[in-house]
Amino acid sequence: MEHAKYIRFEGTMRHSRGHFPGIFVLANELAAQGKLTDDQYRFWRSNNDWYDANYTNPTTVDPKIYDPAVHPGAVAWFKASAQHLIERVDGYRELLATHGLECRRLESSNPGRVIYEDENQIVVVPVEDSGTG
Repeated sequence: MEHAKYIRFEGTMRHSRGHFPGIFVLANELAAQGKLTDDQYRFWRSNNDWYDANYTNPTTVDPKIYDPAVHPGAVAWFKASAQHLIERVDGYRELLATHGLECRRLESSNPGRVIYEDENQIVVVPVEDSGTG
């Protein structure tokens, strides 16, 4: 069996726009809502800063990449080869769990139509009726 090329971490409840929000969206929302403890906030801030320094935010390349009118349902997936990014996700999963937010790991070799790609990730528009998510 072929190994999945892409990995995504997302919540299990649909977001207001109808898709399942990614792990960073969920953590960022908790921070914006003032729901993090001081220690959790320090973890969130330092790790977000690390990610900002170590991989490209697709919105800096294309500000409309996640615009639902332009790319409905667009979501990001790590490339399986980006282990240096994936290995830090567990801390976010633990943070979310303390707030009762479930997060699942998805793996796919074809998560949708690629609209952005760099060395660490892709952003895709999911294929209609793909049977996932």
